[in-house]
Amino acid sequence: MDFALLIPMIALSIPVVAIIVGGINKRAKWRLEEAQLRMGGGVDAEELDELRSELDQVRAELGEMHERLDFTERLLTQSRDREGQPPA
Repeated sequence: MDFALLIPMIALSIPVVAIIVGGINKRAKWRLEEAQLRMGGGVDAEELDELRSELDQVRAELGEMHERLDFTERLLTQSRDREGQPPA
């Protein structure tokens, strides 16, 4: 496989990984805050709703990044097919 094709794939993977890791960190934080709320302290219901809406936004961004990555992979596959190279 040509190393020139790896560069855009890696470049597009970095933001996807950052979004996933950020989402995981936020979700862990939310779970901790929900546990604190159940124990009688921590965040109130309004703050919890705000966190849930933020999670929905992160999920939407992740879906958008996934679509962009799929599109880029299709473009790379098409360019390989035009050059007559076997798919990787």
